[in-house]
Amino acid sequence: MNIPENLSKSCLLAALIFWLIIGSDDFESDMIPFIFLSLIPIFVCVMIVILGTICPIFWIASSTTFNNKQIFKTYFPYYTILTFTICLFGIIISNFDIYMIAFFTSAYITTNQSWVWFTKEKHK
Repeated sequence: MNIPENLSKSCLLAALIFWLIIGSDDFESDMIPFIFLSLIPIFVCVMIVILGTICPIFWIASSTTFNNKQIFKTYFPYYTILTFTICLFGIIISNFDIYMIAFFTSAYITTNQSWVWFTKEKHK
């Protein structure tokens, strides 16, 4: 489980999704510096979510006889249902604000992809 690599890939994926959604609504050239500055809070959010929700599941379940694929098959469906519900609720509560849609969509897609990256076992 390579946490730094996963965090860096997840940060870039979240930033890409976030800015693609915002850029599809209204993109101005004045926003370009904010794209680079946004990597810091995006990285912090991604780090908190991955280290606070996904890693503990892998750490606790791997201490038993589970391998990464079994952990994925056992816990991922419940995780994705819960995160989808939370993200959908957040979007609805925000009255479909474009920034909240971008935030929750990038969070949902990034966490799901992070599960896939953690599940992949390295073949040598």
